[in-house]
Amino acid sequence: MLLAFTASGAQAQETVLNLYSARHYQTDENLYTHFTQLTGIKINRIEGKEDELLERIKNESTNSPADVLLTVDAARLAAAHELGLFAPVKSKTLETRIPAYLRTDDWFSFSSRARVIVYNKATIKAGQVRNYADLANPALRNQVCIRSGSHPYNLSLMASIIAHEGEQKAEAWARGLVANFARAPKGGDTDQIKAVAAGECGVALANSYYVARLMRSDKADDKKTMAAVSIIWPNQTTSGTHINVSGGGMLKYAPHKEAAVKFLEYLASDEAQRYFAEGNNEWPVVASVKVRNPALDSLGTFKMDTLPVGSLAMYRAKAQVIFDRVGLR
Repeated sequence: MLLAFTASGAQAQETVLNLYSARHYQTDENLYTHFTQLTGIKINRIEGKEDELLERIKNESTNSPADVLLTVDAARLAAAHELGLFAPVKSKTLETRIPAYLRTDDWFSFSSRARVIVYNKATIKAGQVRNYADLANPALRNQVCIRSGSHPYNLSLMASIIAHEGEQKAEAWARGLVANFARAPKGGDTDQIKAVAAGECGVALANSYYVARLMRSDKADDKKTMAAVSIIWPNQTTSGTHINVSGGGMLKYAPHKEAAVKFLEYLASDEAQRYFAEGNNEWPVVASVKVRNPALDSLGTFKMDTLPVGSLAMYRAKAQVIFDRVGLR
């Protein structure tokens, strides 16, 4: 807990915003400071792990002081929706600026990251892997590294494969993926990238902002890591590269609803969108926003999957069932 709520009954109804956030990025401080400067609304913030915050909001019920929940990954946002924690938001600003496939009736995406394939330039040929499907090719036996199958990043990718290919093909892909493991799933995305660079595996899945973070690092080890690897934008001739999101929504029992909507609209502003991109190496969801991030620029442009984020939520549970069945834990 970073800040305790200090709002008193004497304060004006909309001079505070109580925020529960699972985004643990120091660069977000600029977002909150700038919002307060623009609106005069003070942000009281509690940070925590995603599941802990969801459980807390559920237990607080009608007594919850929280106005807005921010978190990462569509699967987690969907979990909040399924628990009935969000309230529908009607906003012309949000509807106009955020593409329809990146929002639902009660939660909105504010930044995106791509699920890319990282490969070792010394052991894997550039044309050997072009699509997510190639990760299940027997030619890559003992070459694949991945984090836990229970992690939302992988569940969302699997949900997208189910949506595009159907459950039967998705399960066949998952079985082939497991058969190609170089090691049991462990660690985070950065660990997968470093394992590829070290030759422990030939290919791995990682979110793009981890790649960009290493590219921007001044550490000698990180520079060495990135010199040994390259990335592939999967599925460029078909559905496009899977993207995941960071987003949020107004909570059902928010005591400061007007402030909550103002904050959500602010997150879709040009200024806030640039903070996401330049501070945390995420892409803006507002297409017109121009950003300056050398790492993102060097990664280039790509065709992204425009599958509605609601579909990722729809198949999240099935994705976990399939992963459990094939032994991807």
